[in-house]
Amino acid sequence: MVPLALVPLAIGEAIDKGIAARDTGSLLTWAGLVLGLGIVLAISDLKTNRAGDRVWIDSAGLMQRIVLRHATHVGADLPKKIKTGEIVAVGSSDLHGIGGLASVITRLTGGVVAFVVVAIMLLTSTPILGLAVVIGVPLATLGFVPLLKPLRARTEIHRDEVGAATTMAADIVSGLRVLRGIGGERKFTERFGTTSQRVRKAGVEAAKIDSWLSGIEVFLPGLVTILVVWLGARLALDGTITVGELVAFYGVSAFLVIPVSVATEAAHHYSEAIVAARRACAILALEPALKSPQDPKPLPSGSFGLRDETSGLTFAAGQLTVVTTTEPVAFADRLGRYTDAPVFAEDVSLRDADIDEIRDRVLVAHNQDVLFSGKLADEVDMGKSVDLRTALWAADAMDVVDGLEHGTDEYLAERGRTLSGGQRQRMLLARALSFDADVLVLDEPTSAVDAHTEARIVQRVAELRNGRTTVVFSQSPLWTRVADRVYTA
Repeated sequence: MVPLALVPLAIGEAIDKGIAARDTGSLLTWAGLVLGLGIVLAISDLKTNRAGDRVWIDSAGLMQRIVLRHATHVGADLPKKIKTGEIVAVGSSDLHGIGGLASVITRLTGGVVAFVVVAIMLLTSTPILGLAVVIGVPLATLGFVPLLKPLRARTEIHRDEVGAATTMAADIVSGLRVLRGIGGERKFTERFGTTSQRVRKAGVEAAKIDSWLSGIEVFLPGLVTILVVWLGARLALDGTITVGELVAFYGVSAFLVIPVSVATEAAHHYSEAIVAARRACAILALEPALKSPQDPKPLPSGSFGLRDETSGLTFAAGQLTVVTTTEPVAFADRLGRYTDAPVFAEDVSLRDADIDEIRDRVLVAHNQDVLFSGKLADEVDMGKSVDLRTALWAADAMDVVDGLEHGTDEYLAERGRTLSGGQRQRMLLARALSFDADVLVLDEPTSAVDAHTEARIVQRVAELRNGRTTVVFSQSPLWTRVADRVYTA
């Protein structure tokens, strides 16, 4: 910013001391100085842009990582406390506000420094023109302050609508198969169209204020420039200042449009960043419903048993237990300590155990779990003692893998949408078996497969999990035939 501000002053000196004085040496000297300032300006501008881009990426990425890391920490309670769209919006739109503000700070600082340097030089040479610039430019900068509050309010409304639209889109994508099955695509398309129109209207309302800011950042500094040129012209006609000084003052006043423009841009990014930061902080304020005690007790070694005080049922260590119940999800969540309930691992209450240890040793696999996008091997293989092919064999999923063009290197779509319901369920079961947990809780693991496939899965899971504690919630008689114990709750 400073070299750019000094260029008009150097040109003014070149006019007075070189052209007006007909001094070729002096003219070449000042022309060389202008060239040097241009080279410094080019290099510093390159570095500033690169640094600004790096700051944008770093700050946006840092916010995204912090929010997602905390969302993972909240864990299973997250969907109960916040909509999916809010998390998605942080990584898709909010990061632009945070990154934009961080990237403009360097240029805003440079603009302030350049303004101070120019103001001192103008006040020293011609006080009246210096005062016009020193007073006029800050007033022009303050001209957009009244617009910041309504801009922030409308940005907040727009952000709410974006979150609602993102949530609806996520719900539609996750239930696309069901929608197609019941012919509800058109209805939901209409609903999403209505929601997206609300997003558009909210964005237009915010853009109206933004357009006023854009106009003010040109209009008000333009008035200052007109004032400086008018005063300078009269002083030049009176002989108070030289032609070179007039050119210099005009160039400087024109340059000062840039710091005002940067200040306006910073104000715009600030309004967006405040909204984004509040949303991010709302997520960061969430806490998991269940926390580890200050002095946790270790769980029993090996494959331990569980005792559920709510139902009065005991699941013996190293055995396969089948439970027939109308509420398998709630029951399984109690055993995995996803809800607060009196459950004991031998003589140790899960309330007294470390949550991370429970998650590492007690795996609850629901039928509604999801597959993420990525290579099949990466999504299914948990890297434990049960290797990928063994887990796929036990889940009777090798035929699925053999039917894929790239086998275990096949790229799965989000939520495994390219797989059928039965294929997806077998992949989820293979993933659960691959984790090789000390205690494995399966919720309806074979409800979407045919009887012949289920019979093979039942036998293979019982064989693979022999000597390991396994709890299966199922209505199928095929599971009860291989179970060491059967309960009806």
